[in-house]
Amino acid sequence: MKMKSSNPSEDLHAIRDIMERSSRFLSLSGLSGIFAGLCALVGAAIAWFIILDSGHVQYDEYLRGVALVSTSDIRLYLALDAILVLGFAILGAAYFSQRKARKAGQPFWTHSTRRLLVHLLIPLAAGGIFALMLVFRNNLEMVASAMLIFYGLSLVNAGKFTFGEIHYLGLTEIFLGILAGIFISYGLLLWTIGFGLMHIVYGTVMYYRYER
Repeated sequence: MKMKSSNPSEDLHAIRDIMERSSRFLSLSGLSGIFAGLCALVGAAIAWFIILDSGHVQYDEYLRGVALVSTSDIRLYLALDAILVLGFAILGAAYFSQRKARKAGQPFWTHSTRRLLVHLLIPLAAGGIFALMLVFRNNLEMVASAMLIFYGLSLVNAGKFTFGEIHYLGLTEIFLGILAGIFISYGLLLWTIGFGLMHIVYGTVMYYRYER
């Protein structure tokens, strides 16, 4: 490959830029993070106001919940709520990232895309299975902690294949997951901060830094 510039430092910078673009998934859109955060906020609101705070659960002075209806019904409602949030978030990520790639004239599905998804999905799938085990063992108080920690691990694992900000978002999710495991009464609040607020903050930063 012949470089047009006579400045060696500019040539090296161009080579590094080409190598980075070939090895990293750079079509990830900040708007997908914002959309995922909004989906999480809606899901958290449904979980609290419709499922947990509509007479299904009564709380004592220590914020410990006592189910007034079938526990299996509550588990089913929460599981459906989580699945819908995840589904809409994935669809939003695919749509906005494809739109970004199309605007940049770049292919969306590449070798970097496959590597990113593999490294993202392995800990994410393990965390999903572990969370389901907790649900069916009736350990609902630890589900938020497990989801945040495993999701954070998946972001850290996939961060080296896309923007570096993903790595720090993952570390934040892990920290919030640990807090959710310690302060069990605030699990839903910390889940909302991690999946809702932090995604919106991350997506906004990414959008203004790389897309605006």
